[in-house]
Amino acid sequence: MSTYPPLPDASAPVRVVLVGAGGMGKQWLRTLSASPDVELVGLVDLNLEGAAAALEDVGLTGLPVARSLTEIASATGAQAVVNVTIPAAHHPVNVEALFAGLPVLCEKPVAPTVSQALSLVAAAEASGRLLMISQSRRYYRALAALKRQVAELGDVGVVTTNFFKAPHFGGFREEMDHVLLVDMAIHAFDASRYLLDADPVSVYCEEFNPSWSWYAGDAAATAVFEFAGGARYVYTGSWCSDGQETSWNGDWRVSAARGTATWDGQGTPLVQWAADATPGSDAGATGASASGPVPVDLGPEVPEEIAGSLAEFVSVLRTGDVPSGEVHSNVLSLAMVEAAVRSAETGQRVQIADVLAEAHAAAVRDERINALAPVLAGWSTPLPSL
Repeated sequence: MSTYPPLPDASAPVRVVLVGAGGMGKQWLRTLSASPDVELVGLVDLNLEGAAAALEDVGLTGLPVARSLTEIASATGAQAVVNVTIPAAHHPVNVEALFAGLPVLCEKPVAPTVSQALSLVAAAEASGRLLMISQSRRYYRALAALKRQVAELGDVGVVTTNFFKAPHFGGFREEMDHVLLVDMAIHAFDASRYLLDADPVSVYCEEFNPSWSWYAGDAAATAVFEFAGGARYVYTGSWCSDGQETSWNGDWRVSAARGTATWDGQGTPLVQWAADATPGSDAGATGASASGPVPVDLGPEVPEEIAGSLAEFVSVLRTGDVPSGEVHSNVLSLAMVEAAVRSAETGQRVQIADVLAEAHAAAVRDERINALAPVLAGWSTPLPSL
């Protein structure tokens, strides 16, 4: 069933305005210009000189540049917006675009806080336009194959992610509080929701800063999430772990009733069936048996990372369907981060429902946009389903 109005011409390239010309903006400029499914018609940034330089860096001189999203969207006949601004600017840019009648693909996180994210859920509802969050690390051919394989393994008991890297970023990250949880772990948390196709219930998290860390905030953490249905998701990571580093996607293991699947975050996933399990004809593995792990069938080539999120965005604009990163759902990934931080700070197990309830109360109390306040106040639950 279609939920959002589809574009009238499903074959023509989608006319897109990009907002944000920083480092990530340049990546998006390259991705948008390389896609046959979109036509980049304008760039918005408060720094016009920086925006012009970004266009020159990627060979796109001549594209219209402006400080006003509404102005350039109207002048160019834009049909959609890609928002690559800093997180603090996500809310105003998204609201402006949505109420201009433009669907939005927004970089993660949807907002700095869950309460602001709920305000954006209300904006999507009030405007009737799509707000999709680009969780780019959902979009890997191997991860999609792993998800298909997990569906064949029966009830899931435990999913684990080990993430160990040692980047020297410099700048704001090395001064952030909760740097690993807030800046990076959302990718793995979101991927766990994707794999399990379930909602998180609670979390217990501990974080700390190793003695040799070059970060001001805690750069190591372990979080144990309970999901609906009883599965546990365990994330252990460090951003100051030199030697034998994992991939940027981390190292994954899924233990289920009929066997185990693993993925190193960059190669082909492996599956090994339990001794008493017989893989079905569509199990997705080649020659799977209990004798040893075998590679999972990767399936067809697909666009990956931000190109993957763009491809899904364009597809749903043409069909009116709901994408996996639609804002109502994506709020739960941000809630996992906020709940993990709260658990680390308090030393207590934290319920996701409590985080959502408190965020909803704050959103109702703090909302200053007249069109959004009654929407937030009218919800019967802190996070309505779409």
